[in-house]
Amino acid sequence: MSDIRRDRLHDLYVLIAPERMRRPDTLLKEKNITPKGSCPFCPGHEKLTPPEIYANRERDAHFEEWNVRVIPNLYKAVQIELDSVSHTNGLFESQCGLGAHEIVIDTPNHECRFSHLQSKQIGKWLSTIAKRIADLRNDRRLIYASIFKNEGESAGATQSHPHTQIIALPVMPHKELNLLKREMLYYRRHGRGKVEDLLENELSQEVRIVAKRGDFVAYCPFASSFPFEVSIAPKRTLGTLDQLNRDDILHLATLLSDVLRRLDKELGDFDYNLAFQMAPLNSNFENEPFFDHLQKYYRMTIRIMPRIYRLGGFELATGMIINPVTPEEAAKLLREAKI
Repeated sequence: MSDIRRDRLHDLYVLIAPERMRRPDTLLKEKNITPKGSCPFCPGHEKLTPPEIYANRERDAHFEEWNVRVIPNLYKAVQIELDSVSHTNGLFESQCGLGAHEIVIDTPNHECRFSHLQSKQIGKWLSTIAKRIADLRNDRRLIYASIFKNEGESAGATQSHPHTQIIALPVMPHKELNLLKREMLYYRRHGRGKVEDLLENELSQEVRIVAKRGDFVAYCPFASSFPFEVSIAPKRTLGTLDQLNRDDILHLATLLSDVLRRLDKELGDFDYNLAFQMAPLNSNFENEPFFDHLQKYYRMTIRIMPRIYRLGGFELATGMIINPVTPEEAAKLLREAKI
């Protein structure tokens, strides 16, 4: 039976329709992309990439011995060297492509899926991203940072070596700005954050909870847009990755490892997108009404979106996604997965 659900966090409707899974050619297939011998992200190939921005290394390690490495994106969408200049011609408004576009190479191991990494390595990955966010925050021109992983060709990856991207912009995307507006309005009405209440509801019902670790909870959202979608949120107010302490990093890394292994168990070597939703880097005229209040109610989230189901014309035309797997069933299967 179909079910139209409202995603209160992202302010959209999702159509949960299990019968749709019976369509022919529904599932997407993964393809290998980059052979190891020509991969610029592998150790020993450092000269094939732009100069290194940052690396997590053991003390006294050789240059080619690193745990996580950060480089500028060779095919960058924005450039940090530009000046902030805007242009207006009637209704046509634009500004130069100022920003930072970085690649985080998650591991030296080319043939290791991110889900196969030990939690210790995922912790180093999280710590590296946190350091980059803290550093990018020092550039007051940068307002918002998007952190995301594209795993597999169906999710948009062009390199098979595990990696993550960071794009920092001088503007707030409207989707994120609208989210800040809605969360501020909710806080003023209830004295609580929206993610706080959503998480409390999930914890009270338990049916969509996948796993917990420390102050972090993984669950399949009530109005999941994607089959087996999993969100991770903190039990306390944490707005950005660089606010996490050592224990937070350990718990979050362990939980991420646990969730991804459970997804692998159920879905195989599936393609997916992983995205962080965090508070803005800095204040500007767009987010100024909310910026100073975010520490009271805003909570970062991590969203894992499996790309195992083809989107069609209805989704593109309406922005309303059809999900053929109920989040309750997905959560049950993930909880019971033997890893």
